Amino acid sequence: MKNEAVPLLEMKNVSVMRGENRALDRLSLRIEAGEHVGILGPNGSGKSTLIKTITRECYPLVRDDSSMAILGRTLWNVFELRSRLGIVSPDLLAACTTEATGLDLVVSGFFSSTRIFPNHEPLRDHRARAEAALKRMGVPHLAERPVVEMSSGEAKRTLIARALVHEPQTLLFDEPGNTLDLAGQLELREAMKELARAGLGIVLVTHHVSEIIPEIERVVLLQKGRVLADGGKNELLTNDRLSALFGVQVRLFREDGYYYLHA
Repeated sequence: MKNEAVPLLEMKNVSVMRGENRALDRLSLRIEAGEHVGILGPNGSGKSTLIKTITRECYPLVRDDSSMAILGRTLWNVFELRSRLGIVSPDLLAACTTEATGLDLVVSGFFSSTRIFPNHEPLRDHRARAEAALKRMGVPHLAERPVVEMSSGEAKRTLIARALVHEPQTLLFDEPGNTLDLAGQLELREAMKELARAGLGIVLVTHHVSEIIPEIERVVLLQKGRVLADGGKNELLTNDRLSALFGVQVRLFREDGYYYLHA
């Protein structure tokens, strides 16, 4: 049973190095379980490092005044953690451009891999749950299609299905619109809306304001590894704040619950 009192994420004064670069700089952030949050920032702001820190691909510097807990725990077996969080990232998609079929890709989520390897022994239940996830995403016809033959939008929906096989509480989207054409971007937004309305928490990390679906009410502005601002979407998505965030004068307008930028 989901414990609403335990946050998805609680970070206090977290710093993370990527080589000689301090990608996160004493960052503090709390995200509740089931919450819909957009994390917005320019390239190099630390967005992907934040995701990789949550998924334990990157680790914070050890400091007396620094702490980090995911779902109330500071220590995790990485494979167990990845079964509790659904991850949709460009890194995964790049690694999945193989001869593997859509069903192989979704089943691979049970093994934290990108395809089924000889040492894997999928269970009948794995296949059934993978087929159900593909159906949920509206792409059951992609089960036998090789990933390399899919459109970018089809591959993205298959990747979301992979993230759903464990029935996670929250989906983490890292720059989900990258590589997608206009039709693919619109399909992705609709998919995120449907998942949010179904009760899944959505953490969207992006530099595209137009990807922030109406169901996301809270926005975190990230700049140079720090939280520039954190609050309600209508309060933070303004010409002045976004111009300061991206370092260029922009004009913002809203249509049908979505925001768009013009330089």
